[in-house]
Amino acid sequence: MPSWSLADLAYWDAKIREQIDALGLDCYPQEFELCNHNDMLAYMAYSGIPAHYPHWSYGKAFEKLKTLYDHGLSGLPYEMVINSNPSLAYLMRDNSLCLQILTIAHVYGHNDFFKNNFTFKSTRAEFTISTFKAHAERVRAYMEDPSIGADNVENILDAAHALSLQRRRNLAVKKLSPDDERRELLRNAQAAHDPFRNIHRRPDYVEPDLQKVPLSPEPDILLFIREHNPYLANWERDLLTIVDEEARYFIPQIETKIMNEGWASWVHREILNAIELPQELHLEFLVRHNQVVRPTPGGINPYHLGLKLWTDLKRRCDEPTPEEIHEHGKPEKAGMLKLLEVRETDRDQSFLRRFLTEELMREMDLFEYEPKGDDLIISKVADEQGWRSVKEQLIRSVGMGGVPVIRIEDADFGHKRTLYLMHDHDGRDLQLENGEKTLAYVHRLWGREVVLETVLAGKRTLLTYNDRGFSAKTVK
Repeated sequence: MPSWSLADLAYWDAKIREQIDALGLDCYPQEFELCNHNDMLAYMAYSGIPAHYPHWSYGKAFEKLKTLYDHGLSGLPYEMVINSNPSLAYLMRDNSLCLQILTIAHVYGHNDFFKNNFTFKSTRAEFTISTFKAHAERVRAYMEDPSIGADNVENILDAAHALSLQRRRNLAVKKLSPDDERRELLRNAQAAHDPFRNIHRRPDYVEPDLQKVPLSPEPDILLFIREHNPYLANWERDLLTIVDEEARYFIPQIETKIMNEGWASWVHREILNAIELPQELHLEFLVRHNQVVRPTPGGINPYHLGLKLWTDLKRRCDEPTPEEIHEHGKPEKAGMLKLLEVRETDRDQSFLRRFLTEELMREMDLFEYEPKGDDLIISKVADEQGWRSVKEQLIRSVGMGGVPVIRIEDADFGHKRTLYLMHDHDGRDLQLENGEKTLAYVHRLWGREVVLETVLAGKRTLLTYNDRGFSAKTVK
């Protein structure tokens, strides 16, 4: 039995909310739910969503998490919080009072971030719970329909899950309507003003192909297939919509992992240092806090990196060194005002690009490594020559940076309804095994031949999947 009561949690929650107001944070109403370890494992498997549609992959995730936990190979998170309005968070019933206080404060940090960061503005937090419940009801109805069945539903969901992150990433950029897209193509086709065009002999106008589908490269693969494959049944289109909407909900969390966890860690540290914990609780807080934000050997702990950046940013605004003033001038805003502004306007890539300094990188001993045979070797360290390269490599790998960018170029390539895809190669080759599996899923949904153009080992390569299977061909 825990050594605390609900009254204890309510008391400390009230004191925490006083500090939330003092810091100037702006949160959704917050709800907490106590759960045991089995409940927490289930929430982890279902990404924290209390009502989610069934799929075999979630059961597999639960069994894996439970096995690791039962054998002492993996622990459980102190909390889990949902981007919803009101915000919903789960607390482990067996945690100590100090750990409950820390996690409650941490939750409010996430809550504030969800409500204010620009990447979450399109997630419609007030409809989160109801939307996921509606999705679950629709999927279960299809599974229970004798004319469809669970196997057919899971067959579509398998493919949709594999492609769900192949979509527009910056949700703050509005997608053009077809009419606006045509006008943009016509405007771009006009030759730029050139007073020497008679000498240059450039054409005044290049006729754009307004019959091509899509008119411009399309990143939303699931939605494109939903709209342009006439052989999909209505229930199949609905499943693609459901998976795409849920990916849209989770992408902001992927794009802001370092900022979000660092912000929540900074918030809980500031609050627990301000509310005058009894000595025995404060000592445990120091231990628990350091366990959360300690660096991870050979990897990046987002709690550690994020907290370092938020702490250093506030210091540079409130107590800049003479060298910083000489290089950047005096700060225009006080530290807390700057933090509130940045937590609203940035995501991980811009956050790291703007605020990860050479000094911080050296302090954290960041380095870049690469495979060499069966071994991993350190290729660059954060010294005077290598820190920029290490920083750029880190920026490329955070958020959605680890997911290849693939766009649809032509839905009727060769006038055979072949779906032609283009990989936006950034120096990192696709893994051929993963490419084969992914194209198989695209072929399953499109129903016709699929071709992906990429670069492998420096050579232009076409990966093809059709009724005969998979093939790879190098082309000039």
